[in-house]
Amino acid sequence: MTTALVVPTTVVAALLALAGLASTVARRRIGLLHLVLAAVLEALLVVQAVVAGVRLAGDAALPETATFLGYLAGALLLPVAGVLFARTETSRWAGTVLAVPAAAVAVMVWRLLQLWEAGGG
Repeated sequence: MTTALVVPTTVVAALLALAGLASTVARRRIGLLHLVLAAVLEALLVVQAVVAGVRLAGDAALPETATFLGYLAGALLLPVAGVLFARTETSRWAGTVLAVPAAAVAVMVWRLLQLWEAGGG
């Protein structure tokens, strides 16, 4: 985990949250922009998971490995769950349904970085 991965992930998550809230205000369902942002967010999270997995398999040791892995798995699953739920939501609230997990991911990646740095990784 590095700040170089966390910052772009946070930016994309924030853009997705803002796009979701904008579609809610406009009383529209999610569209292609939301799906592309969610896909980019998921790709960044997969890159982070691979980097963390490689480093953990090597010499990195964390004081709270279970917590770190829980946050990592949760962050990977939230965008997918948000898109699936938002696509089935037929009301104008589909954007908010997608904005909430995006905002959660933005917070989770910083917590992951904090846990990683606490272990000296």
